[in-house]
Amino acid sequence: MKRILIVEDEPDIQELLCAYLRDAGYETAAAGDGVTALSLFREQPFDLVLLDIMLPKIDGFGVCELIRRQSQVPVLMLTALEGEAQQLRGFSLDIDDYVTKPFSMPVLLEKIRVILRRRGGAEEEDCLRYRDLTVDLDAREVLLAGRRLELTAREFGLLHTFLAAPGRVFTREMLLAKLWGYDFYGDERVVDSHIKNLRHKLGRDYIETVRGVGYRVAKEAR
Repeated sequence: MKRILIVEDEPDIQELLCAYLRDAGYETAAAGDGVTALSLFREQPFDLVLLDIMLPKIDGFGVCELIRRQSQVPVLMLTALEGEAQQLRGFSLDIDDYVTKPFSMPVLLEKIRVILRRRGGAEEEDCLRYRDLTVDLDAREVLLAGRRLELTAREFGLLHTFLAAPGRVFTREMLLAKLWGYDFYGDERVVDSHIKNLRHKLGRDYIETVRGVGYRVAKEAR
């Protein structure tokens, strides 16, 4: 699962971006200022940085300049600035693209996919297969013996997570962190409810319960 660092100081926009990208199958971490962003970047690996320009402490240009001293990770800048000089400044720092606020979420998602593919970040297979299941990651489509299944974003995320790491046991806490976010404070049993619904749609018990630990699919994926 690709990891994206979201650097945005407006809480509502930050929350919206985190939720949307998690639903799209990405793992996210978030920072509200430049100093925190750089600290997270140094501590954890990321596949892309979604970087606002107008930030407290260190602005987006400063963050990008410091990132570029140690990494060529893809950077997609968010900006309310439309001036040519500002955009040229960003490109001089070797950013990959701009998105101007207000922006379309589907367009943002497509820009992220294109950048990751172009920069060699699309390391995962385009499709995951398990028995008679086929999961098309680009089209976000699931086929069961050739029949399309209608899954919610959470159900798709759960299935993707399991099939991307067959045999690995995921606890409820791990699944909540990946798909709901680290700031989720609800009942962790919400995972059980979504897995129950996913099992019902699959019609077979592909997802095993590991008693007292969590869930997994067996190492039969190919």
